[in-house]
Amino acid sequence: MLRTLTDFIAEIAGGHRETFVDTDYRLAAAALLVHVVTIDGVVGAQEMEKLRRILAARFSLGPAEAAELVESAIARDAEAVDLYSFTSVLNRALDEEGRRRIVEMMFEVAFADGGLTEFEDNLVWRAAELLNVASRDRVEIRKRVRDAFDDGEADEV
Repeated sequence: MLRTLTDFIAEIAGGHRETFVDTDYRLAAAALLVHVVTIDGVVGAQEMEKLRRILAARFSLGPAEAAELVESAIARDAEAVDLYSFTSVLNRALDEEGRRRIVEMMFEVAFADGGLTEFEDNLVWRAAELLNVASRDRVEIRKRVRDAFDDGEADEV
């Protein structure tokens, strides 16, 4: 209720109204992807570009909207104390196939710099568990994404 009131006041005053709210599954997914990009301590241009392209393609966003989503996700990830705040939103919003797709997106971003670090792999494993994605499915998704990168097909998204 308070957020609605502040959004209304900001709109009347001509201020910027945030497009992606905390309960938006796209923000939760983007925050998980940002966490994957930053987990190894090296944020590469390839990973950030892949992140923007994946978000734009998967959520039908234009370049400006994708950039805004990434900006919001970076801020949301910095505030978060655990993965549950993201995965709980995704569990409420997505079916089983949608949650597997989130795991796939996480692997795509992780492999964007040419490889998968143990930190990235562990993070995706923990998130997949919270998203109720079976270990067998997670391993199959990781293999499929790795094979796509090895074959050069991963640049399509």
